Order: sequence, then structure tokens, then C-alpha cells
Amino acid sequence: MDDKPVAVITGASRGIGRSIAIYLASEGYDIAAIARSVDSEGMQILAKEVLQKGAEFFPVGLDISCTNCQDEVVKNILGRYGRIDLLVNNAGIAPPQRDDFLGMTEDSYDRVMNINLKGPVFFAQKVAKEMIWLRQHSLKFRPVIIFITSVSSVLSSNRRAEYCISKAGLSMAATIFADGLADEDIRVFEIRPGIIQTDMTMKLKDHYDEIIKEGFVPQKRWGSPEDIGKAVASIARGDWDYSSGAVFEISGGLNIRKL
Repeated sequence: MDDKPVAVITGASRGIGRSIAIYLASEGYDIAAIARSVDSEGMQILAKEVLQKGAEFFPVGLDISCTNCQDEVVKNILGRYGRIDLLVNNAGIAPPQRDDFLGMTEDSYDRVMNINLKGPVFFAQKVAKEMIWLRQHSLKFRPVIIFITSVSSVLSSNRRAEYCISKAGLSMAATIFADGLADEDIRVFEIRPGIIQTDMTMKLKDHYDEIIKEGFVPQKRWGSPEDIGKAVASIARGDWDYSSGAVFEISGGLNIRKL
């Protein structure tokens, strides 16, 4: 096993995933970047940014909802590097239409759940099994799994119910993995972003601008992908080694309960 750690990031080509990849490259990780297309402009730009940090870049094509495709992806990454030190389960989508929950369709529900919940859970399961084997064969190997969820896992938004339900399920998945993998010395964390400037939220920029201005977010600003990247980097450095199962809400204070 080579000494340099390897990070696997899903949904890596843009937004939060892209920022995470760059920060982890700065922390000394080689990057296996997963996206639906390895030929997209976003992946090409990310490759240059990661290489500039002195890290190796391995682009991997995968639709995370294709659970039957995941074994081959894990095998290919291990074949190249012999290890996976950090998995960041970041891939996710918003519903194609923001319908009232009473108008939510089964097709929309299934698509969102397959990409946001089912795919990440089974991908993490496959990686975790490999991490257990690697951990048993190297005391220096200290693996980590991070689930990127959302404040929507605990905040209702009835015009995108399927998204909220998927993220609530992913939050519980993070807890279950943290519990089940503790004896294997595999640390598991949940990062819960708030209103972050990404392609997903830009579709409702005016709405979010207004509610942020009105004080919905106590810190009164948008979050940035870099805010999430820095949090992941802190976990990757080992700053929170005694905190497996912790939830890090990066939301500008949306977690503050007040009268």
C-alpha cells in the first residue's frame, strides 16, 4: 500500500464536490473524482486544479443510482491505488419540478431517492467493506466516510418533499454507518449544508436573496462551496478523530433555535 492517502468524491465535477476535491488535494490526498461524465468541462477544469495542488487526479464515470455499476468502480479505484482512505458521499439532485407535496409524482420520488439515498448508501456499503479489509491489514490506515446531507433533512420544504425525505434518510444512514463501523475504527461523519451557492440553488436565487436579507439565516449571507470544503478538510486532517457520528451543520446559524 502506497503512503499517500486517496479520497473518493462523488458528484465531484462542480459546486460542493469540486470544492471538496480541491481542498483535499491541498491536504495531500490523491483524488478519485466521480461524476456521471468524465468528459464534462467541469471535470476538465477540476483536473487542472487538482494537478496544480500536486495531487493525482483519477476521473471516474458513474451514475451513483446504478448500484450494479458500483462494484466495478470500487475495483478500478483499488486497482489503481490499492486503498481508499476517505469517501465523501456528495452526489445529489433536486426534484425536476418543485411541486406541492400532494402533487409529487412517483417518478420524481423514485429518481430523487435513487440518486440521493439508495445509491449513496450502497456505494458507502461497498467502500466500507473494503475499508474494513484494509484496516485489518494496516494499523496505519485510518479510513473515514463523510455523508453530505442538507438542512433539508430536518427542515420541511413541502414543494420538494422527495428531496427532504431523501436527505433525512441519508442522515440516518450516516448515524447507522457510524454506529456499525465504530468497532472497525472507521470514523463516519455527516456534514449538513445550509443555503449554499450552487447550480441547484441559483435557480431560486431571488427567493433565497430575499429570505437571507430578511434574517432567515442568522449570519445573513449565502454559504459557499468553500465553506463545505474547509469542513471536509478539517475532518480529513484528523481534527475530529474522537467525534465519529458527529453532525456538522454548515448553515450560517440555521441550527439556532430561538423565540
